[in-house]
Amino acid sequence: MTPRATPLPLPAPSLDEWLQRLARERPQAIALSTREPGEPAGPDTDYAELARWAEAVARHLQTQHAVQPGDRIAWLGLNHPLQIVLLFALARLGALLVPLNHRLAAAEWAAVLADCQPRLLVHDTHFAPAVEALPGPAPAGLCCIPSRQLPQCPGSGVTPGRQHLGHDDARDQPVLLVYTSGTTGAPKAAVHTQGNLLANMAIAARVQGLTASDTVLTVLPLFHVGGLCIQTLPALSVGARVLLFSRFDATATLACIAHERPTFTLQVPATLKALTEHPQWSSTDLSSLRAVWAGSSLLPPAALAAFHARGVPVCNVYGSTETGPFSIALPAEHAQDHAGSCGWPAPGVEVELRDALGTVVAPGAVGEICIRAPNVVRHYWPDRAACDADGFFHSGDLAQQAPDGSFTVVGRSKDMIISGGENIYPAEIENLLLQHPLVVECSVIGQADARWGEVAVAVLVLQPTEHDLADWAEPLQRFLDRRLARYKWPRRWLRVDALPKTALGKVQKAALKRLLDAPAAE
Repeated sequence: MTPRATPLPLPAPSLDEWLQRLARERPQAIALSTREPGEPAGPDTDYAELARWAEAVARHLQTQHAVQPGDRIAWLGLNHPLQIVLLFALARLGALLVPLNHRLAAAEWAAVLADCQPRLLVHDTHFAPAVEALPGPAPAGLCCIPSRQLPQCPGSGVTPGRQHLGHDDARDQPVLLVYTSGTTGAPKAAVHTQGNLLANMAIAARVQGLTASDTVLTVLPLFHVGGLCIQTLPALSVGARVLLFSRFDATATLACIAHERPTFTLQVPATLKALTEHPQWSSTDLSSLRAVWAGSSLLPPAALAAFHARGVPVCNVYGSTETGPFSIALPAEHAQDHAGSCGWPAPGVEVELRDALGTVVAPGAVGEICIRAPNVVRHYWPDRAACDADGFFHSGDLAQQAPDGSFTVVGRSKDMIISGGENIYPAEIENLLLQHPLVVECSVIGQADARWGEVAVAVLVLQPTEHDLADWAEPLQRFLDRRLARYKWPRRWLRVDALPKTALGKVQKAALKRLLDAPAAE
């Protein structure tokens, strides 16, 4: 058993005390700068205003809507300072924020709302028509109000008469309910406490080297822990400035990097690709960026090479909704010599690789990533355990550990292909195929086979060409020769225009399996 790691000191005993301290220490420093693609720069909010805004919203929720400890408040909207303010306000009240994935269908929103039964649904005006058209009866106690009706950066007022929580109680107080991005099964929400968020802030800030002098560019959606917790909250925790875009736009992102000169930003494979393929990529000044962080275990080699050629390291961070998500990280100094790796466990994070029986695997062997850390949730909503008896979260992701201690993800345990008694890990094949110049995107999945039990099938998005599919399979197979054991080679190749993905950019392998079963799949 891995010995318990020493956790990092928390930035404060509670979210409220942390915000109040920053308001005292850096009252006029800019905390949030609102940006809308294609529009003039929006308003800035300093740390003193942010604290006053949170106080006023907490008072409004308590006096006007009787929000009590344990209540859930849902948010549906594009990125907006109010979502962050709501988090702080609800922490004062002992209530929970439930950010809704705004890319879901109305029926999926309704399922989430039915599951968590929020007292209020706060939404921006952009989503007002969608809220009004929600299918089925509203959950008990649901009330829809536009965000413009909530107090906006008011002057100082009386602190709301909330339940006063001791420091230990505040750390254990649930404050954020985040539904996982899985594509099958019933909705499942990870319950993050204030202690989880505070621990994740400390871990992420330490690894990234965030300081009060930094400016972080946030373009990814805050409804997911990636956009909210990898850089945005950690940057605020050290008193830095956050440039908050309502949504990602490649043109606006490059313009912002050139003119507002952020020092860090967080991206995902799709946005990295959009930036490096943009007409203004080569002419954009990237010199302000100390690093670009990316939340994915599999990054596009061409995009990585493009950033590295411009002198900007792309750093990987591994985690999940349940783990904070800052768990394993590849720092800037190893971004190029460990390309494809997720790096090393972050401070205070314990990682074990285990087999199907729960036994730690031998060095160099493949095993399931199991994580124990202060930023890992202990349960799903409402009371289903998320960790084993020893406090480890079983991720379902398979990885190998190199002799230097770094980890490389090789796939999902449920996606592992067993062909002729041999284990095949899709990510290993995908990583290789993505290095071929003809391949834009790819996903490898298993398909039942009478002879081998299962075989690997490569589903590919290819560069535009006039050639037919048969002309593509042969050079790709030649490329795999001497790079990959033959039993791991795809037995079938399928070309598609685009891979089906979740709102967070994860490939929907279940949808690909259905595609393979279609009669015209070839």
